[in-house]
Amino acid sequence: MKNKRQIITWAVVAGFLLCGCTAFKKQNQAGAAVELKGRYLYRSTLDSLTLGLSPEDSTRVVRQYTSQWAKDILMEDKASSHRNTEIEKMVENYRQALYVHAYEEYLVDRRMPKGVADSTVEQIYSRMPDRFVLDESIVKGILVVVPNDAQKIDKLRGWLGKQEMDAIEKYAYQNANGYELFDEQWKTTTELMSRIPLDRVEMENRLRTKNRIEVSDTLKTYLLQVTDKHLRGERMPMDYARPEIEKIVLNQRRVEFLLKERERLYNEAIQDGTVKFYEN
Repeated sequence: MKNKRQIITWAVVAGFLLCGCTAFKKQNQAGAAVELKGRYLYRSTLDSLTLGLSPEDSTRVVRQYTSQWAKDILMEDKASSHRNTEIEKMVENYRQALYVHAYEEYLVDRRMPKGVADSTVEQIYSRMPDRFVLDESIVKGILVVVPNDAQKIDKLRGWLGKQEMDAIEKYAYQNANGYELFDEQWKTTTELMSRIPLDRVEMENRLRTKNRIEVSDTLKTYLLQVTDKHLRGERMPMDYARPEIEKIVLNQRRVEFLLKERERLYNEAIQDGTVKFYEN
């Protein structure tokens, strides 16, 4: 079967080329099946495309792939015969920009300091009070999800209000469908909506007036005890704003670092005579 499929494959290639191209000829390129304008399509490539296929499917795949391969080369060759100076300039500029960008990323990754001091974060946070404003509320708290028929839910409510963690964790282990303690990590309204069946408007409204959100659906009751919160439109707490502040600092540091590196290279080139100035 394999030999039969390969015979059909090469018959398709030969037939395609005899009908549509004159580029197929006996050649010295080991393993090549097709030559077109100095480019080669290899048997190994075609074999890899037809592994496990029936002879009929192999014929179709080889015909389509070979045809597209040849058309791409012919179109590229035709396009190159109509060279456009402006396009060539754009291509060269883009090539240069890619090299420069890759080298800049290398320099930044290897040599630019990444740490941002606490004092820097505090200074920027204090200096830009209107920059760090919440577009959705954030909370810290405790979320317990229990079946609607769970026992001692009233006691759970009391434990949540007093934040009696040992009792809450024991109850959750025995009765809960879900339990999450995030009293040291901010969660956004969007994240809460993925856990509690409330829409954004209702979630925001409840957070404004309550520190306990309780919702039930047909199967479960969701109890969220808020231990800390900052509402939409308020200033971010500094620990929440820190990643954005660090991004600002590192972006500015990157600009200054690369400007200095360019200046250093330029000065070295002047000193070692790489850059030559000629008098008129």
